Amino acid sequence: MMKGTFYRRDCKNYFDLIYTDIFRDKIFISQDTRDEGNETEANRMSKLRRTRKKVTKQHLFSTEVGEMDISNSKDNTRDGTQLPTTPHISSRMKHIKQEMVKNHLQFVRFEATDLHGVSRSKSIPAHFFQEKVIHGVCMPRGYLELIPNPKDDEVDHIRATCFNSDIVLMPELSTFRVLPWAERTARVICDTFTVTGEPLLTSPRYIAKRQLSQLQDSGFSLLSAFIYDFCIFAVPEIINSKTISFPASTLLNNHDQPFIQELVDGLYHTGANVESFSSSTRPGQMEICFLPEFGISAADNAFTLRTGVKEVARKYNYIASFFIETGFCNSGILSHSLWDVDGKENMFCSSSGIEELTITGKKWLAGLLKHSAALSCLMAPAVSCRKRYSKESKDLKDSVPTTWGYNDNSCAFNIKCHGEKGTRIENKLGSATANPYLVLAATVAAGLDGLQSSDGVLVGPDDSTDLYQSKPSEIPLKLEDALVALEEDQCLRQALGETFIRYFVAMKKYELENEETDAERNKFLEYFI
Repeated sequence: MMKGTFYRRDCKNYFDLIYTDIFRDKIFISQDTRDEGNETEANRMSKLRRTRKKVTKQHLFSTEVGEMDISNSKDNTRDGTQLPTTPHISSRMKHIKQEMVKNHLQFVRFEATDLHGVSRSKSIPAHFFQEKVIHGVCMPRGYLELIPNPKDDEVDHIRATCFNSDIVLMPELSTFRVLPWAERTARVICDTFTVTGEPLLTSPRYIAKRQLSQLQDSGFSLLSAFIYDFCIFAVPEIINSKTISFPASTLLNNHDQPFIQELVDGLYHTGANVESFSSSTRPGQMEICFLPEFGISAADNAFTLRTGVKEVARKYNYIASFFIETGFCNSGILSHSLWDVDGKENMFCSSSGIEELTITGKKWLAGLLKHSAALSCLMAPAVSCRKRYSKESKDLKDSVPTTWGYNDNSCAFNIKCHGEKGTRIENKLGSATANPYLVLAATVAAGLDGLQSSDGVLVGPDDSTDLYQSKPSEIPLKLEDALVALEEDQCLRQALGETFIRYFVAMKKYELENEETDAERNKFLEYFI
């Protein structure tokens, strides 16, 4: 109870600061021009006290009851979302005000990721922003937890009593950015809560932050970056009653510099630093690499790209898509390295200068190998994604071995020791359609298990490349088998949460039972573009 008391006191300070700021600075983007002559100071203070009392009972943060409910649930893991300190709030709100005035902003998008990694948002007029920072923005829960085109008989077996209720989007102020590709509009990435104040246990961003918190508790931090393939198509044309999108030129980056320049420059201004971009292996396919960052920022950057590239492409009469057609593969690679908690030492790099993984790195890799079957379910979450796993094999198999190697781009886990970035592991199980927050969370969970357990794994000395497994790991080629592997993986079930696993598996089983027909393909593709 004492913990809850201090927690509420911190929340009260948070609300005090915001409300004081609101009433102290009534004129915010010329919004408060009403005559308040008839309202006395006593009335205003009375209203303020009533509003504060109402807010502290609302959904923003967990009460003692909420905390007890979470601690007693099967998802007994630490919440990675921390209450910002009041100086940070004051500084950020001041900066946001300046940005809104400077850019004459009219709208702010409150964005959250659904299970597919697609942005779901609500836009509000800019002059309501401070109010929504306090109260949040409500959204139907089903927007984030289910597939894009619901059917009448949709996954009834996972419906809960509160399934059709609203959830609340609470902005993380550090992610506020003016969107260069949207006129007079900013965005802020949100964490999601139930109306009673508990974090939404199916929220991919919440799950990722929770795993990063577990990693920090173990004395480590993660430096990571995503490398994405995506396709650029011309405007669809109707040919013989079929809608066809032709790929743009393979040399797009040389022939349409304005498109690429606007995309890269726009990403930079949203805080997502692009290290390189290039044409990829197929017509209309491009690759974009981000600079590595610590913590949740890597997934936030990927999330920003997934929406930004579509919006910029449409300005140039292109269509950008991460969706994988038959025989077409867009990869989503997570390049990452493990550092000490202060971010000063790469734990994968050998102090002797040998370009090989340290013992810590080998244990982390062993965890990835051990859980590769379940990881593949989250990282290649569609039937067409999984064809890339067997591209080198003509034999009809149910699974393929999980491969790893040094500087070998054909492996599922490619260890790179060269370059200025130091030793890092590229997790190449992922496709571009995978949710970046889930990719990050699952990778951390598997790696942590490797660090904390030597079950079935023996690593050689620091100067050896040896890594032995008592049971060789396999990657299922069928999504159905991967779902079984995910359900049976106790480590990932505990790390990601029983509630999330239940919803994710149910969603994927529904998709398998209702695979889109050719007539529906463009509708399904539209969801991902």
